[in-house]
Amino acid sequence: MSQKRHIEPLLWSLFGAGGTTIAFFFPAIIFVVGLGVPLEIIPAEALSYERMSGFFLESWIGKIALIVALVPSYWACIHRVYHGSHDLGFHPAGWVKAACYGGTLILSLATIVLLLV
Repeated sequence: MSQKRHIEPLLWSLFGAGGTTIAFFFPAIIFVVGLGVPLEIIPAEALSYERMSGFFLESWIGKIALIVALVPSYWACIHRVYHGSHDLGFHPAGWVKAACYGGTLILSLATIVLLLV
């Protein structure tokens, strides 16, 4: 008797990675942008567009940081939206799940390719 393999554990692990990423990065971003600059703890020039785009789009460390912050967040968000629809009483067909996770896969790959090319 063969058991049917489910992809759900993989999706939950991606959701967990995204949730951890969100919990790790976003409070720091909120602190820096929402409190650090207005309270003049951090100079506004340090977060200028030229400086930030230079770091995040031109250096390998910045690109990897963006990938690590964004890609798992995509998976956490789509997983939360898809399962939230079940909590609200909507039970979408199997193709909706494939479209949600397939779209997130495409978005993840596009992010990686656009940042690394």
